[in-house]
Amino acid sequence: MSSSGTTGLLPQDTTEEVRARGSRVAVLPVGSLEQHGPYLPLTTDTVVACTIAGEIARVYPVQLLPPVTISCSHEHAAWPGTVSISAATLHAVIRDIASSLHRSGVDSLVVVNGHGGNYVLGNVVQESFGGDVRMALFPGLDDWEIARERAAVETSLLTDMHAGEIETSILLHAHPELVRPGYETSDWVADDRRHLLTLGMSAYTDSGVIGRPSRASAEKGKELLAAFTESFGEYFSLLENLER
Repeated sequence: MSSSGTTGLLPQDTTEEVRARGSRVAVLPVGSLEQHGPYLPLTTDTVVACTIAGEIARVYPVQLLPPVTISCSHEHAAWPGTVSISAATLHAVIRDIASSLHRSGVDSLVVVNGHGGNYVLGNVVQESFGGDVRMALFPGLDDWEIARERAAVETSLLTDMHAGEIETSILLHAHPELVRPGYETSDWVADDRRHLLTLGMSAYTDSGVIGRPSRASAEKGKELLAAFTESFGEYFSLLENLER
């Protein structure tokens, strides 16, 4: 087990604890500040990313970083409370963090993405090939599917787009105090979203929800996190064994 300390959603390590662990792999949660319907907080994606990253840090000897809390949520701009930065800014932030890690002796960075709209993260990771810091993006699509099947999530990844069964389940398990009443009656399906990037979320949902949160449960959330933690093992092994 890793000795990385976490309290709530933020790592609590001292510099000496990081030095003693000597990890060459850092884990960075990336969330967002965007609407998640009337029953989940604006910080849901950040909470989910931090929860996954925290579970990883309890099992693997990684350097757990605090989250990036505002990202690319432009498609949610119709709802109060949503705040975004540009893709170029997010790209630069990740690159700057990677460069800083390299100066301190960390040469691998795993970005744990909690928001599907952060398309630019794939570009940042792709561009890291051959650079000073090798990157990975987690969870990948296969990891999500494995986790969904293990947890017996009923909704497909297509349908479970936003504030649905998966996100609600993770919060019901890890942070139930953040889930307000109403998820039981907020199901909304909109599988045909072909113009989402042009029209935004408000063209497909009035409530901000796309998915079936009524099928969420704490037990599903527990199994989802267990599956992600197990899947991360392949990423960790790969990064640890890369030629430096």
